Amino acid sequence: MTINSWIPLIIAIGWLGIVSLLITYLKSTNKGRRNPLTRRLLRSPGESLRTKIEDLSFDLIYYFMVLLILPLYIYTAYLSQMRRNNIVVPIIAVCVGLLFFSYKILKVWRARVKLYLGLDCEMKVGQELNQLMREGCYVFHDFPAEKFNIDHVVVSPKGIFAIETKGRSKPDRGGGPAERTVVYDGDALKFPGWVEKNPIDQARRQAEWLAKWLSSAVGEQISVRPVLVLPGWIIKLEKPSPGLFIFNGANPGMLLKWKSDTELSDVLMKRIHHQLDQRCRDVEPVAYSKKAKEK
Repeated sequence: MTINSWIPLIIAIGWLGIVSLLITYLKSTNKGRRNPLTRRLLRSPGESLRTKIEDLSFDLIYYFMVLLILPLYIYTAYLSQMRRNNIVVPIIAVCVGLLFFSYKILKVWRARVKLYLGLDCEMKVGQELNQLMREGCYVFHDFPAEKFNIDHVVVSPKGIFAIETKGRSKPDRGGGPAERTVVYDGDALKFPGWVEKNPIDQARRQAEWLAKWLSSAVGEQISVRPVLVLPGWIIKLEKPSPGLFIFNGANPGMLLKWKSDTELSDVLMKRIHHQLDQRCRDVEPVAYSKKAKEK
């Protein structure tokens, strides 16, 4: 076996060695320091989406690194096999690899763009809803439920709202207001070119779940109102939707004008706030993460 045949293995071992040394050094920089925060943080708007985007970003970096390494692989394979004139198999392997990882990059990229749209919209709606704190409301974001998350929860004297935000991109064909309008006909959402019903059902299911969970947590019957937000869209309601509020998030004060037969007392609001806060405060401080987990 010639020295050329060992080149790929030598390169791989050297690469892993450099990465290992770098990781070891970075970990050592945290020694002797700790995060001053000893309590977990509340979830921010789009917390779950942000985590998914980070995971996809790491996948994207990995796939790009593989694409960069593939040409090096074919070159080293050529050097090791040039005396035998047998480089067909390495070339085929590299071509298959290029096609496969190019496909993975396109798939991850599209998913990442879609998640970024959702994150932008949840951040926008979350910032608008935070203004309700001036009116004595409690606002929580990305509330963790059972295998799903409720984008926003608002606790006000007028009632509790489970808010689902849907980020939907608009057509860009110069069609005027018609391209920015979504019509609700009492059953489904009619966007320019497509129809959706699932967001309506999802908003109602989440409100029902939250009502049951809160009723059990505080020991009293609690009702929760479903809200669907479509940021940036013009909402046209052809028929009213009893028990469901649909708007674009621009004026969240409208929620407090929703007619209610009962109002929440300050004591009950604080009890509800305590339960929501406990469940929503699960974000570990990031800096010096090893020390931050020590209690």
